Amino acid sequence: MFKALVVNKDEDSGKTSAAVETLSLDQLPDAEVTVAVDYSTVNYKDGLCIGPGGGLVRKYPHVPGIDFAGTVEASNDDRYKPGDKVVLTGWRVGEAHWGGYSQKARVRADWLVPLPEGIDTRQAMAVGTAGFTAMLSVMALEDHGLTPDRGPVLVTGAAGGVGSVATAILANLGYDVAAVTGRPETAEYLTVLGATQIVPREELNETVKRPLESENWAGCIDAVGGAMLARVLGQMKYGGSVAAVGLAGGAGLPATVIPFLLRGVNLLGIDSVMQPYGNRLRAWQRVATDLPMEKLEAMVQPATLSDLPKLGADILQGQVKGRVVVDVNG
Repeated sequence: MFKALVVNKDEDSGKTSAAVETLSLDQLPDAEVTVAVDYSTVNYKDGLCIGPGGGLVRKYPHVPGIDFAGTVEASNDDRYKPGDKVVLTGWRVGEAHWGGYSQKARVRADWLVPLPEGIDTRQAMAVGTAGFTAMLSVMALEDHGLTPDRGPVLVTGAAGGVGSVATAILANLGYDVAAVTGRPETAEYLTVLGATQIVPREELNETVKRPLESENWAGCIDAVGGAMLARVLGQMKYGGSVAAVGLAGGAGLPATVIPFLLRGVNLLGIDSVMQPYGNRLRAWQRVATDLPMEKLEAMVQPATLSDLPKLGADILQGQVKGRVVVDVNG
């Protein structure tokens, strides 16, 4: 028997409720690898799945948690054996498949990645999908020619999970990081992570007035989307790239094609859910070498399974700073 956060739905009212329950192994979904989970984390999607589902959860009862790290307990696949340390992000685990808010999880072997040397399971969840996405974004910008000598890199939503890790990685690699935040109280936190410039959100939050503005940024990691992304596109340097990772500011894009045509700007879509295994391995290995772990620790807010209903609501309201690490055995 083991504990998990279970979301149930009342069929009459359509309302959902989340609570810690005791489950048995035979209740887990069928798959090749059973993992004793050590840690999970809290992402925006988790907030949706803990609450009304946001259209992500189709079947109840449900165990959310789109990330987890732990130790293989049993495996029918030759790639993994008991005792192996593994991490999982994406593949719609925690949405369509029971996830990491549980002391045990059973998943497909194809979805797992061996934990790189130098990272333990707690650190892996301090990274989580947010940090993994940040690393994918940095890699994409570098693959499109970004180097520290090209100029400053803008990070929007910088105090959030993706933004925090992106800021720390970029600063560690020698980039000049301009961090955008709507919360002035996070300025010191972002400076400690390595930001050299704090940009108030209101400076970029208006719908673009002109298709091109002054060339300010050599690259950008954007977790906001909407009007801010449109505005940033018009401020990119010639040949610069924007890695789009989120839509906290809306899914619309009130922009023109002028930045693409006259400045050769690149808009790079970053998907972490269905990312191929090779890129996953490369990203986690880069995390191990390029993310300063002492800065990662400064982002961490500890939590347990019983804290998750409140944290799920908080993250949907933009009230979670940095990275939440959930000790599922705490």
